[in-house]
Amino acid sequence: MKCRHCQAELNTPLVDLGASPPSNAYLTQQTLHAPEKYFPLRVLVCTKCWLVQTEDYAGADELFSADYAYFSSISTTWLRHAEKYVADMASRFALDARSHFVEVAANDGYLLQYAKARGIPCLGIEPTASTADAARAKGIAIVEEFFGVILAQRLAGQGKQADLTVANNVLAHVPDINDFVSGFAVLLKPDGVATFEFPHLLNLIEQNQFDTIYHEHYSYLSLTAVSAIFQANGLSVFDVEELTTHGGSLRVYAQRKGTGERETSQAVADLLDRESSAGISGKEFYAGFQAKADKVKNDLLFFLIEAQRAGKVVAGYGAAAKGNTLLNYAGIRPDLLPFVADRNPAKQGKFLPGCRIPIVAEEQLQQRRPDYVLILPWNLRTEVIEQLAYIRDWDGRFVTAVPFLKLN
Repeated sequence: MKCRHCQAELNTPLVDLGASPPSNAYLTQQTLHAPEKYFPLRVLVCTKCWLVQTEDYAGADELFSADYAYFSSISTTWLRHAEKYVADMASRFALDARSHFVEVAANDGYLLQYAKARGIPCLGIEPTASTADAARAKGIAIVEEFFGVILAQRLAGQGKQADLTVANNVLAHVPDINDFVSGFAVLLKPDGVATFEFPHLLNLIEQNQFDTIYHEHYSYLSLTAVSAIFQANGLSVFDVEELTTHGGSLRVYAQRKGTGERETSQAVADLLDRESSAGISGKEFYAGFQAKADKVKNDLLFFLIEAQRAGKVVAGYGAAAKGNTLLNYAGIRPDLLPFVADRNPAKQGKFLPGCRIPIVAEEQLQQRRPDYVLILPWNLRTEVIEQLAYIRDWDGRFVTAVPFLKLN
């Protein structure tokens, strides 16, 4: 396999998580009786540009289907993050009724609803029909297509170039990262700004966040790799912020190379230096990650087996993609984890891919009173513990498996 960005041969492994179905390919009562398509889940490191990436097995059309079940508005923490983002960007870049704001991967309108409320003209680009329909129900204009140079050229030709584009948690999801990034250079006005948010590779490695690896995530990104990719595709990075979202993310600010006039902040150089000092551009940095992932898997399995032997019931909470990676890698099935509760109605009544554990409404936790609740979206741990505080009424306890097994 060759690198998605620089075409160098890939020979350095990061981790092999076996094989599993796509993490968002939830099963219905009908499809539960049909075969599932499994893909290898192996990640490699490019030792030329240091882009970390999955092997090519599944196409985007197989991963982001019309009934895609991830709806961003389910998380109140994420909604607050989106609302603050819009307020901050409107202030920093003087966005108003004369501006044009475009979000790529607009999902269910979780973010653009706040731009609309401020009277900022906005457009969402969202290829999955289920979430696009939810955004339209909020009164947001949506282009239901995958983003790239061709779509950007068409929108620019229609006079829809953007003062601000936002791409939250999508840069990692694109198989052709060069075409995707080049599209922003086309879509932006000459002095426009593009922001991208994505989980930081530094945290993934140092905090053992291996369950954030799944087929929909083609790339695992550092500022080192992203800066090189942007430079090669018509953008330049001028600022960066570190965020707490998704276990530690970056927000990268970029402008069109050649026409953007914003000075590069010291934060960019500082973070590049920190990545360099950590060894992100050396093979040694990635060694040993497989063993750390294996320890999490084994510790969780041991806990679930011991709980079962003790007559205890463990339920899951949050039918998140990262949870599907963890459960499938560990080979966990309904005998050890009989159900997973989730607040998202689009997931309730379905089954997790691969492990085929049923997804139920949150009310089932109060009815069935499990002894332990395994929080699968550990990045929302604080929110979930507050939300489910009632399990303390029957002396229930919370469990997280990543970065290490922890009972609360």
